[in-house]
Amino acid sequence: MQVKVLFFGQLKEVVGAPEEQVELPEGASVADLFARYQQRFPRLEEFRPSIAVAVNQEYTDSTAALRMGDEVAFLPPVSGGAADVVELTREPIAAQELVAQVKAPQSGAVVVFDGIVRNHSGQRRTVCLDYQAYEPMAVGKMREIVGQVRARFALDGVVLVHRLGRLQVGETSVLIAVSAPHRAAAFDACRFIIERVKHDLPIWKKEQFADGTVWVEGEPPASPMDAVPARQES
Repeated sequence: MQVKVLFFGQLKEVVGAPEEQVELPEGASVADLFARYQQRFPRLEEFRPSIAVAVNQEYTDSTAALRMGDEVAFLPPVSGGAADVVELTREPIAAQELVAQVKAPQSGAVVVFDGIVRNHSGQRRTVCLDYQAYEPMAVGKMREIVGQVRARFALDGVVLVHRLGRLQVGETSVLIAVSAPHRAAAFDACRFIIERVKHDLPIWKKEQFADGTVWVEGEPPASPMDAVPARQES
């Protein structure tokens, strides 16, 4: 099958062309396509952690299957002096460094949401938290949220980083930083992102208390199982 591949910004310079028509085997994924380009252009590995991908002008992730005639765009961090950062990590989140990174020369405001592990839940003392995720889907949703917030607000840069694994009291579990020319857009965008994160991301939290553990219930899923008709036996 044949797909159209687009490159922008620095990626276009690395590849040496703004677009190409590529032949792929049936069932190939975005990851397969990118791997093919990495073989031809090893320098792409430098950009891989910050590259976003869109198929037919919709953000997606590397696991997405491609079809005949698809348009695939590989997108570097947006221009303007700040780079979007979207990632899951098992390492401590360097909040100050990420907040500094999101600033651009034209920014008039930076709004930050730093979600930290507190030492209690209700009347129970929290010892630590454990976060698990359906990682490929979570990263895709995070990129989708960033795409949505950029479509709604005039922004300079966005950081959305979520921690996985075991976190101790006082550590950052999720960091959101938004820069914009005006404070209203920065505040509204930051709130939009955290509300979507809490509702949309397939990430689960288990609280370890001094006297036991419990999985924390979050927002109900957008497509609950009981909304899907049961399969009828033939």
